[in-house]
Amino acid sequence: MTTIAAVYGGSAQHHRSLNEPKYRRWIDRLIYLPQLPEDPLDDIAALLIPERLHVGILHRAVPGLLGLLDRGGTIVAFGEQPQPYLPGVRWEHRPTNFWWWREPGGRSGLVVRRPDYSLFRYVTERDVTWHFHGVVHPPAGATTVIACEDGGAIFYEDTVSTKGRLIVTTLDPMFHFGGYFMPATERFLDGFFPWLLAVLQDHPPSESVSSTPKGGGG
Repeated sequence: MTTIAAVYGGSAQHHRSLNEPKYRRWIDRLIYLPQLPEDPLDDIAALLIPERLHVGILHRAVPGLLGLLDRGGTIVAFGEQPQPYLPGVRWEHRPTNFWWWREPGGRSGLVVRRPDYSLFRYVTERDVTWHFHGVVHPPAGATTVIACEDGGAIFYEDTVSTKGRLIVTTLDPMFHFGGYFMPATERFLDGFFPWLLAVLQDHPPSESVSSTPKGGGG
């Protein structure tokens, strides 16, 4: 069984992020976005869905995504969710302050609600702090890990809406790392991939999965 797969949208930012050797070694399979609706996803424990993908194609892929979750799999969805396609996701747009860190006494507006969450054994609060384009409102029973000071979640984990695990975040690390800016996004991804594999090892789906990163950078 494939451990981790990622959707590739075709942009230069996705190409760089998903093929950077230190990240590509964690990814067993890349799925080109137009092929996603026809992919059974039956060899996958976790699927990464980067930000800034064609939402119409994502909606056509919903049956396969729900099937993956029904088998106990994990889906990680990055970025804005203005037309939600995953169970339980409710989106609210918020104006983006790209330059808060240049303002006297500037604040990102982001706050860590669960510093005991396992991700923070791999990253720091500084590594998840750059900016955000909106918030999501988790369903009842989900765990809000990172929130906005004035309400809404930036990162949450949902194990109640389906038989699987949904990790939803409005953070957009692949776009910014792939675009060669926002150093925090590289630090985030450096910790995110080993964390995700550790999560899968602790809570595998119904079939056993590989426990080692894959070699190769292309």
